[in-house]
Amino acid sequence: MPKLIYLVTEDWYFLSHRLPMARAARAAGFEVVVATRVNRPGDRAAIEAEGFRVAPLDWRRGGRNPLGELKAVAAVVRLYRRERPDIVHHVAMKPVLEGGLAAWIAGVPAVVNALTGLGALFIASDAATRVLGPFVRLALRLLLARGHGRLLMQNPDDLDLLVRRGIIARGRAVLIPGSGVDLARFAPSPEPPGGPVAALVARMLWDKGVGDLVEAARLLKGRGVPLRIRLVGPRDDHNPAAIPQATLEQWVREGLVEWPGQVADIAQMWRDSAIAVLPSYREGLPKALLEAAAAGRPMVATDVPGCREIVRHEQTGLLVPPREPAALADALARLAGDAALRARLGAAARLLAEQRFGDAAVAASVVALYRDLVATAPMPSPVAR
Repeated sequence: MPKLIYLVTEDWYFLSHRLPMARAARAAGFEVVVATRVNRPGDRAAIEAEGFRVAPLDWRRGGRNPLGELKAVAAVVRLYRRERPDIVHHVAMKPVLEGGLAAWIAGVPAVVNALTGLGALFIASDAATRVLGPFVRLALRLLLARGHGRLLMQNPDDLDLLVRRGIIARGRAVLIPGSGVDLARFAPSPEPPGGPVAALVARMLWDKGVGDLVEAARLLKGRGVPLRIRLVGPRDDHNPAAIPQATLEQWVREGLVEWPGQVADIAQMWRDSAIAVLPSYREGLPKALLEAAAAGRPMVATDVPGCREIVRHEQTGLLVPPREPAALADALARLAGDAALRARLGAAARLLAEQRFGDAAVAASVVALYRDLVATAPMPSPVAR
């Protein structure tokens, strides 16, 4: 039985974004191990209840201390040498970089590197990113060129950018649209009674465009547009773009937005909402919009990589320029005042989700990649392993 290790930073992220493909891998005969930071005993128990083994790691997504990062790499090297996996799947930038280095040192036969978006590496302007960015991109170029593996990208814009910059050869990359969406769980439903609600589902980060949405809400309130804006998601203290708790609470006190925080039942949340909104500055392929589309909700999003894979302007939703609250307010006002338009766009969004983004089809594509890489992997180095 071939052994597959998923390397992810957080246990909850594995459960929310990688569970369908791990189930498909298990069904295809892979032994599945999940190497991750364990946040809550309940999340670990949920992973183990699926029949997967958990290998706890002590690391942080936002860590930038060089000594700490070297210790993290050493821990992954020890894990790979102990477990002797046939293939590893690294998810997001930190696991790709540190796991890629560990896999090279440990002589792992086959590697899948999945970048869920280019994020801060390409859009942030803070001093730390300006200094570290060139070194990270160089490391990425070197690691992605090594060994027997493939890079998974979620949208063609990000893939084209990496190819143009010489970070990856096109032949070593595969385009698979995200992690898919559960089409049965996120099913269309009638709009709830009462005035329309526009929901943003994301971590409360500035680069998700949350601040722009709040400014749009201020404009809508001034115009008397009967639209409630709901921010759904937690803060993220490990991210430098985290919005302060006090700021979020002030917006609520002003009556601009609702902020219930993290919601356990996202499918019910979409049943309680009429519009999905995500004014992000860049995405890989946003799961929130996949779920909204599957639920038959029209969408308003920024015309940026990732978002425009799901939001087709005037077909499944409305696209607006990033960082322009006035344009965002206009689009939301248009949808809020036109139930027929919401119904038309929402029906088309559901059809697109069925055609391209079902989790079963996405998982099958990934498992086929696993099988191909394992079957064609060179013999591991006896020294490294």
